[in-house]
Amino acid sequence: MRKWLFIFFISIRTIVTAQDSTVNILKIEAGRTVPRLVPDTIKKTWIKGGLFNLNVAQGSLKDWAAGGDNFSLSMNLYTNAHAYYKKGKVTWDNNVDINIGYINTSSLGTRKTDDRFDFLSKYGYALSPKISASALFDLRTQFFDGYNYSVPDKPSFSSTAFSPGYVLFSPGFDYKPIKNLSIFVSPVSSRWVVVANPTLSKIGAYGVDSGTHVLSQVGAFGTIIFVSNFAKNITFNSRTDLFSNYQHNPQNIDVYMTNLFIAKISKIFSATWNVDLIYDDDTRLFGPNHDSPRLQLKSVVGIGILVKLGM
Repeated sequence: MRKWLFIFFISIRTIVTAQDSTVNILKIEAGRTVPRLVPDTIKKTWIKGGLFNLNVAQGSLKDWAAGGDNFSLSMNLYTNAHAYYKKGKVTWDNNVDINIGYINTSSLGTRKTDDRFDFLSKYGYALSPKISASALFDLRTQFFDGYNYSVPDKPSFSSTAFSPGYVLFSPGFDYKPIKNLSIFVSPVSSRWVVVANPTLSKIGAYGVDSGTHVLSQVGAFGTIIFVSNFAKNITFNSRTDLFSNYQHNPQNIDVYMTNLFIAKISKIFSATWNVDLIYDDDTRLFGPNHDSPRLQLKSVVGIGILVKLGM
């Protein structure tokens, strides 16, 4: 009898000890950290995004002694889309900018204040952490007819889609000393000035020979692109293009510069200031005889809707 009691107590002790071990194992497993299946350091091959900005202003007067237009309405639209690719040593940056602006007043009617389409694509292969061998393609033109109002009652037709249009192909080197700065230099680039409209082609507008539609140029090209966040709610984007035509007055460098300041007011509202500078030695539309080049300046300030898109 004592033998069987001894065996019974030994069996009970063994079961209790096994249960305690199981409970301890479960406690340890419950406290373990489950590893992430996807590491936080993973990098996207494509980075896509965009920007939509619309500014609208309206004014009206009635029996206003100081004078002025009875009605005015202005609209400025800016949109941007970009797609950046990076894998290994290969990069491919694509960017599209569209600007459209109109103003309507009771005395002047409707006039265009802005009109630009700009597509830039740059493909590169890294030679070092800061220098890449690259090829750049740029297309710049507009959408709608433009007029010169030097004589208010007799506006003269001056531009339209692909009149002018600028097409550039440029192999060179891209230097990125810091994250938000890119300096591209090409000693030999090809640029084509397109004047598709027969009326503008006939008068030899934008440097093309009278009756022709394309002016081919070879020269040196450089572009500087800079993006900076001065503060949490203030962004500055700048791009400067420089072109020297080896075939005609290479010392007269063509300049195209665009600057955009954005100050966020709230989640969707912002204040913007866009400043563009252009000097094209072949654009001879100024002076007493309309045969001289000149520095062109455009400034647009507005408050409106701004939405950033990211994918």
